[in-house]
Amino acid sequence: MIEQECTTGLISIILVNYNGIDVLPDCLSSIEKFIPEHNYEIILVDNASEDSSIDFITQNFPHINLIELSKNIGFGAGNNAGVKVAKGEFLFLLNTDTILTNNIFPHIIELMSRNSDVGIIGPKLLFPDLSFQISFSPEIGIKGESKARKIHEDAQEKDKLSIIEQDFQEIKEVDIVVGAALFMRTNLFNLLGGFDENFFMYFEESDLCQRVRDKGFKVLYTPHASLIHIRGHSVNKTSNKMAVEYRRSQIYYYQKHRPSWEVLTLKIYLLVKFLSEYFKTFNPYNLEIVKLVFA
Repeated sequence: MIEQECTTGLISIILVNYNGIDVLPDCLSSIEKFIPEHNYEIILVDNASEDSSIDFITQNFPHINLIELSKNIGFGAGNNAGVKVAKGEFLFLLNTDTILTNNIFPHIIELMSRNSDVGIIGPKLLFPDLSFQISFSPEIGIKGESKARKIHEDAQEKDKLSIIEQDFQEIKEVDIVVGAALFMRTNLFNLLGGFDENFFMYFEESDLCQRVRDKGFKVLYTPHASLIHIRGHSVNKTSNKMAVEYRRSQIYYYQKHRPSWEVLTLKIYLLVKFLSEYFKTFNPYNLEIVKLVFA
């Protein structure tokens, strides 16, 4: 457990950045616009960006606690690096492709403070056009991923998305909230050892939520606090590599949390699916996923 002195009531906003110059200005400006200055600190961990992110931050937001890493260590490890220097009682782990539209913290802090059995809270996420975004998921597993796929398929149809949104009009206990905006107590994060750094990207928040629930805490979704999430900013640029990373993390998650028959089922599925795709397209990334099955 990481020992640190926490300042009561202070929120440590942790951002992990990688080549995010196109989204950083709006994200950081929105925090400063809506959150009272005395109420938070911003810790930005830069994963060896190759764009002008660092220059922009140092010139326009010199008060931010900037941690410059020499290489890209991934999302979870980047957050862990930020939490190591955090002084707040609470953590708000926030993607750089988000925009606050109001001060969401009074509601979230009040909700967590009066519920000692709550470990993580996820706010409502919206697309830039302010439409509803799926930001929760059933427990990861063969059945859970099938349910999640159905939810996301339904979300592509306006009428079905409206039904889902109506079902999430009140605070609800869920299995997983997405890592784009995740609120929790610093001492619980440290008790759990933070993010599992074996996940470079993908499934790290699912793993964290699972471990929070394993400790007997609840994961809550609240629609009474919301923010904009652009989604997909950092991964769209390297989609093939991220597809491999997704499957690598998926296999590791199953090996860590799921029974052996589910691990085997997943591997058979991946072998059949991506070997077939490789012979159709000869895309080498499909072959990389096949190799993961035997790793």
